[in-house]
Amino acid sequence: MNKTFVKLILTVFVCTLIITAFNATRVMAYTPCDLYDKVWTLINNKFVDQTNNAQDWTRWRHKYDDKIKTNEDAYVAIDTMLASLNDPYTRFLDPKEFAEETNSIKGSLKGIGTQIAIKDGKLVVVAPIEDSPAEKAGIKSDDEILEINGESTKGISVDKAADKIRGEKGTTVNLLIKRKGEEKPLTFSIVRDEIEIKSVSTKTPMDTVVPANIQYIRLSSFISQKAGKEIGEILVKSKDKEGFILDLRSNPGGLLTNAILISDMLLKGGVIVSTVDRDGYKETARASHEIITKKPFVLLVNKGSASASEILSGALKDNCRATLVGTQTFGKGIVQEINKLPEGSGVNITIQRYLTPNGNDIHKKGITPDVVIDLTDSDIKNKNDVQLKKGIEILSQKIENSKFTR
Repeated sequence: MNKTFVKLILTVFVCTLIITAFNATRVMAYTPCDLYDKVWTLINNKFVDQTNNAQDWTRWRHKYDDKIKTNEDAYVAIDTMLASLNDPYTRFLDPKEFAEETNSIKGSLKGIGTQIAIKDGKLVVVAPIEDSPAEKAGIKSDDEILEINGESTKGISVDKAADKIRGEKGTTVNLLIKRKGEEKPLTFSIVRDEIEIKSVSTKTPMDTVVPANIQYIRLSSFISQKAGKEIGEILVKSKDKEGFILDLRSNPGGLLTNAILISDMLLKGGVIVSTVDRDGYKETARASHEIITKKPFVLLVNKGSASASEILSGALKDNCRATLVGTQTFGKGIVQEINKLPEGSGVNITIQRYLTPNGNDIHKKGITPDVVIDLTDSDIKNKNDVQLKKGIEILSQKIENSKFTR
C-alpha cells in the first residue's frame, strides 16, 4: 500500500522521530567518560519516564568508569545504558549517524530510502520513500525484515539494522521479507543510491483522476524544514479550488513544528496538540486564528501515518475540520528531542508524550479514521486507489453541502 505513499529517512532512522530542538553543548575539552556522563545526566533530567523504566538510574553513572578509555568505548557503554530504558526512540548517534540525521532534516539522504521501526519485537518497515530504491523494488509498509544480507534480525535494534542496511551508493543490500498474505518470505536485492526527499507533491497516485474543483496534495514527510512553507504556498495558489485532499498515507512524521504550523493554517482557533513532560507539566499549542482556507478538507491516512502525521490528523479530526479516510494510523504519541554532544555525536531523548485536542493518548493505539477503507494488494496491482476515490466522493458531497450553508 505504498506505491505512492512515502516517508523520509535515509536508510532508516528511528521510527518517525518528532524533533523539537537541537541542544548544543558548550565547547570544552571532553574525555570519553565525560561524554558518557553527559548522556547519563541528560536522561536523568529529561527522560519522560521519571522511573527510567523502574530502575535505579544512579547505578549506571559510574558503572564503566574504569572501562571507558576511548570514544568507541563510551559509545558502547552509552548504548548499553540506554537499552535499559526499553525505549527504541531514545537512542545515541555516533558522529556519522548524527550527521546523517542532520542531513535528513536538510533534505539530503543516502541509502535505499526506507523507514524502519521495532514493533511488537519485530523489525518492520514503516514506509518507503517515494521513488526511492526501496519503493521501486516493491518494499511496502508493514513488511517484516527477517534477514539483512543473510543475517537474522531477531533481537536487533533499529540502530544496528540501520548500520547493516546503509552503504555506499551503487552497492547492494539483500533483505528477506515476511509479508502478510504471503506464505513464503520474499527476497529483495536493492541497490543503494542518493535519496532526494520530496516532501510535497500534487501528482495523484495510480493515475487517479481528481475533479478540477478539488486540489490533491501529497505530504510524504514532515522532516524537511520547508514542508510547512510548501503546503502553505499550495493552499494560497489553489484559492480557486472548492476543496482539498491531503494525503498523509505512509508519512511517518518529522518535525513537530511542521505539524503545528500546518494545523494552524487550517484551524480558526482551538487546540492543536498538548504535550506532557516527565513532571506532568502540560503545554498546549493553539491555533492563531490566521486561517488560510475555510474550504472542506479530507485527510487520507494508513498504518504508515505516524507521529507528526497523527498530530495533524488528530488536530483536524478533533476540531471537526477534516474527515479522515483510510485505515488505523501507526500509533506514536511521544516526542523526542535532539541533543548535540561533543565531537559530533548526539542523543535523541523521549521527553514528552502528546495528547490530541480531545485529550486522547494515541501511543501504541493510533487514530481511527472517520471512514475506514483498506487498500489491498489487488487494488494497487489494478491501480485502483479506493481510498482516494472514497475521499473524492466524501469531499464532493461536503462541497455540495457547503453551497447550501453559505
